[in-house]
Amino acid sequence: MDLNIRIAGEAGQGVQTTGNLLAGSLAALGLHVLASQSYLSRIRGGLNWMDVRVADTELFGARELADLLVALTPEAREILQNEVTASGIILYDGDEADGATGIPFTSIARTVSGSALMANTVAAGAVYALLGYPLDALCHYLREEFSFKGDEIVEANIRAATAGAERVKTAALQPAAPRPVGAPRAIADGAGAAALGAATAGVKLASAYPMSPSTATFAALAALADDYGIVVEQAEDEIAAVNMICGATYAGVPALTTTSGGGFALMVEGLSLAGMMELPIVILLAQRPGPATGLPTRTAQQDLRFALHAGHGEFARAIYAPGTLQQCFDITRQALATAHQYQTPVIILTDQYLQDLAKNIPPLDARAPAIDRGILHDAPAEYRRYAVTASGVSPRAIPGGAARVVVDSDEHDETGHLTEDLTVHLAQQDKRMRKAEGMAADALPPDYYGPPGAEQVLIAWGSSYGPCREAVDLLNAAGGSYALLHFSQVWPINTAATRALLANSRKRYSVEGNATGQFAAMLREARALDDCDNILRYDGLAFTAEYIIDRLTGGNHD
Repeated sequence: MDLNIRIAGEAGQGVQTTGNLLAGSLAALGLHVLASQSYLSRIRGGLNWMDVRVADTELFGARELADLLVALTPEAREILQNEVTASGIILYDGDEADGATGIPFTSIARTVSGSALMANTVAAGAVYALLGYPLDALCHYLREEFSFKGDEIVEANIRAATAGAERVKTAALQPAAPRPVGAPRAIADGAGAAALGAATAGVKLASAYPMSPSTATFAALAALADDYGIVVEQAEDEIAAVNMICGATYAGVPALTTTSGGGFALMVEGLSLAGMMELPIVILLAQRPGPATGLPTRTAQQDLRFALHAGHGEFARAIYAPGTLQQCFDITRQALATAHQYQTPVIILTDQYLQDLAKNIPPLDARAPAIDRGILHDAPAEYRRYAVTASGVSPRAIPGGAARVVVDSDEHDETGHLTEDLTVHLAQQDKRMRKAEGMAADALPPDYYGPPGAEQVLIAWGSSYGPCREAVDLLNAAGGSYALLHFSQVWPINTAATRALLANSRKRYSVEGNATGQFAAMLREARALDDCDNILRYDGLAFTAEYIIDRLTGGNHD
């Protein structure tokens, strides 16, 4: 069984702190945990919430409705009370209200700790007691996580949690809750997993201008900087950030930048520069709903076409889109490896949902080997940086050795010197474009989940993996014949593998977080797919299994 706990209140009120307390401590207890967030862009005020879903089996996506709503403000109760299951419970920071159990979190916190700020710990203690989990586990977690704040703060938090647990016992509520099953104890999130993937791959420069929701990965790289020897530079703008990583990769340093839609727009000239100079830059593009500033703290999959076509002129690129926390780690490493193997830009598409998604998983390999940078260390004096080759990949030396490394943003000859000879231009352009053939041959096949030969297939890319997987399981449990085909590389597309895996299906649905079915159109253009229907979501919220099943069945799923 699983239970969805939703903590809701204003920004700055401790919503995330409460959620993190519950997610971390319940994972340490041995439960499967999956946490996701929904928040506004206001610094203060506005309704924010965090869902902490717990279960006795592994979880893959968020849910639409809450089984337990912890409302820290009247607005949270009023707005979200209709998004609670029929048998759900509402705990409200205040007096008893229609359909809600009053637990004065704030006044209890002031009484036992002298600070209203510990209302979130009171709430966590109340949730523990309500669900029948041992309070000692929460207190142990508080001691470990808050030890840096000193004994006085730790003990005050423990008093707050204990008081919350005692107070909720008077409510005589006994909801069913999953029991610990020995799930992994450590929590990871998408932003941190991508950062660790970059760090282990050998990235030594991360330059970015902060922009939600990409900032989480940039901050995670900063936290890893000392352990992995990474220079983390907050640039004055996105133009500077992308040019910094162009310079770094020219000098042989693996480098990465993070950004979101509007920032990526500013990086496009630098992206084209890397295409011409054949530099292995990597851009992590965390999508959000647009156009313009749009909904800066919500989620979307709207920048796929933009990533594919961004830049002036034509040059080869690869685009990846991880769907799980493990893939955030693995695919980031793969993206850096591909960039260096083919000496061309690579883009990683993620989004707010996956950036913030937290889950307990087996430990990621913090000591995974660095990628091969593909550098020619003994280049001869007559070295030609842009030698024409059958693969399109030229020998890559770095400045400082015996070889003279000449590069240019204009068209150039094999030695790197500027030219307007059109015959040379054709040879260089054809050479650069041949890289696309190699990347297509190496393209990752999509992952198939479900029974072989399923009649109906959900096609997904990026962060919609988890919700689609849960939808497939629920539909098949009800007697359906469904499978999931998930792409973690969205360009180039492995056409042969896609067609083979879809060969026996009768009906296909492309599940995408945009309004136009961008990936479905790309699959058709690549001749990987003949026809499909779309299941689209573009309200700024993440897919859930319930949402997908509702669209598939027209709401007929009791």
